[in-house]
Amino acid sequence: MRIQWIRGLFFKLGYPLLLIFGTLFRVKKDRLQRLLIDVNNRFVRSSKIKPAKRLLLLLPHCLQRSDCNIKITFNVYNCEGCGECEIKNFTDMAKELGLNLFVATGGTIARRIVVDTRPEAIVAVACERDLSGGVLDTYPLPILGIINERPFGPCFNTKVEFSKVKEALSFFASEVN
Repeated sequence: MRIQWIRGLFFKLGYPLLLIFGTLFRVKKDRLQRLLIDVNNRFVRSSKIKPAKRLLLLLPHCLQRSDCNIKITFNVYNCEGCGECEIKNFTDMAKELGLNLFVATGGTIARRIVVDTRPEAIVAVACERDLSGGVLDTYPLPILGIINERPFGPCFNTKVEFSKVKEALSFFASEVN
């Protein structure tokens, strides 16, 4: 419980102060957002959390290949599993483990998904901007954020290490191997 209080204090006071100092010293905002995600993940991992029965896995739409004709933003299970992107791996895992899996096009949709599904814990993949906003908006929910890789630039054919996502899920649910 104490860690949860410290986490909240960091979000309310520490992070805004970091943003002010970051502006003064011309630190890139992405770097500060990455710091927020890292600190949050450490707080969550060091807290005593019981296994979550309602676990949400939230992915960005940009993990899907840009040239794919299948629309997965309203229903990720529309994916035909061609293997050209990582979505198939996530749908297979979610089916196997009985996870809530959603793809969001941005922060507003992601927040709506969280409100609608009412998870006990969240594993989210996104860019620094969307993840940091999501972490702040969903507090006090425990959320582990994984920053996606953007080899082609932001919001375009991004990637994420499947093993990192699986490991984050295993933190919240002991039956994930």
